Amino acid sequence: MFNALIVDKGEDGKTSAQVKQIGLDDLPEGEVTVAVDYSTVNYKDGLCIGPGGGLVRNYPHVPGIDFAGTVEASSDDRYAVGDKVVLTGWRVGEAHWGGYAQKARVKADWLVPLPDGLDARRAMAVGTAGFTAMLAVMALEDHGIKDGPVLVTGASGGVGSVATAILSNLGYSVAAVTGRPESADYLREMGATEIVARTDLNETVKRPLEGERWGGCIDAVGGDMLARLLGQMQYGASVAAVGLAGGAGLPATVIPFLLRGVNLLGIDSVMQPFENRQRAWGRIATDLPMDKLDAMIQPATLSDLPKLGADILKGQVRGRVVVDVNH
Repeated sequence: MFNALIVDKGEDGKTSAQVKQIGLDDLPEGEVTVAVDYSTVNYKDGLCIGPGGGLVRNYPHVPGIDFAGTVEASSDDRYAVGDKVVLTGWRVGEAHWGGYAQKARVKADWLVPLPDGLDARRAMAVGTAGFTAMLAVMALEDHGIKDGPVLVTGASGGVGSVATAILSNLGYSVAAVTGRPESADYLREMGATEIVARTDLNETVKRPLEGERWGGCIDAVGGDMLARLLGQMQYGASVAAVGLAGGAGLPATVIPFLLRGVNLLGIDSVMQPFENRQRAWGRIATDLPMDKLDAMIQPATLSDLPKLGADILKGQVRGRVVVDVNH
């Protein structure tokens, strides 16, 4: 038997989350069983844990959309007992039981070998948010980052924190957008050279084109903010859009795309091909400074998760929460 955070729904339709003991026979089918060391807390996890049930369709359920650990059993030749692995995406923690348990069973295709330079704890300090940030950085580089600061919105969150640290480490000037003035010192520690108030970008679009300010952008917010910053991009610059916290609507015109050649790049971390996932994790191990990664970590245990799930939905979680599932 082992511990897991179980989300279940009562006859009244309300959900609750409690740490309970379950057995290997309770786990879903899959070729690889992993002894989980660490997971993280992401926005989707908050939705899964919360009283509305969010993204979960079948109960009981184990949330946790990513995890890192050691292979305990495998029927797939690609993974042997003792291999260190990491998993993000593939609807784990939503449609398939996830990382908030001391053991997980998943399809071998979903895993990536943990690269040299990352242990399980640091891999989950990166987690889905940091993996998404690296995909966004790679997309910007593939399209060419222009001269001038790279804008990062939602910078004090998981994606934004890691993106800021990676871009700074690669030598780019980073303008970090935040609505929390108290986060300024933290963002400078991550490598931001300029702090931009959220109110500077969160206004309704008045003109389709403004002055050219940004050589690239990683946008983790969307909505009005994305529409506003499109008109501030330099000619031929790209925006890697990774989040919908500000809404799925885009109250913009085609003018930034037609007259300034702006590229809007959608980043989906859920079903990336193995080669992309392996490339991204390899880049993380080499391009993300470990001292900055360690500075992002907020430790947690399974019993902390119900409160943390609510906190992240309120925007009250800074940096990366690393969940030690064995304590």
